[in-house]
Amino acid sequence: MPEWIPVPGSAKARLIEAALYHFERAGFEACNVTELAAKAGVTTGSLYHHFGSKLGLYTVVRDDMEKRITDRMEGAAAAVTDSGGPSRSAVRAALLVAFDAAVRFDACRLLGGPPMVDAPDPIEDTIRSLIPADLRVAALVLAAAWRAALLSVADGAPAESARVALEYTLRD
Repeated sequence: MPEWIPVPGSAKARLIEAALYHFERAGFEACNVTELAAKAGVTTGSLYHHFGSKLGLYTVVRDDMEKRITDRMEGAAAAVTDSGGPSRSAVRAALLVAFDAAVRFDACRLLGGPPMVDAPDPIEDTIRSLIPADLRVAALVLAAAWRAALLSVADGAPAESARVALEYTLRD
């Protein structure tokens, strides 16, 4: 079994669950290690043992959620892609499915912010893979629009309104 898959009910699994909830509600900066550990029913030593730091825990939670989202993006794009290669409809489908999944997973704040570490952005990279080579710089703009829509939901906007705004940016 891969190391990153925690045993259900274990200290590691409870820390991940607590982190997902609290990072979504308050954001990375507002969460502290003591609160995260207490909510998971473990000591801070357990958090440091499993993840090394609050950033280590955040990275595990975010990476897992980004993987779930990019898998859905790729599937949505494949469902509408014809033999002609990348298309606007594939990008549109990928971003809207990703938005809907982030809302359903209750991960809008978590995914709405930029990645915290100096690493490739999997959302932007997935979008870039769906865009013709001469337009790949647009992936940055589209990823930013997607994140802005998610953050608006995290800040209290109705998900449907944010989705309509995102759709507007993706019109033909």
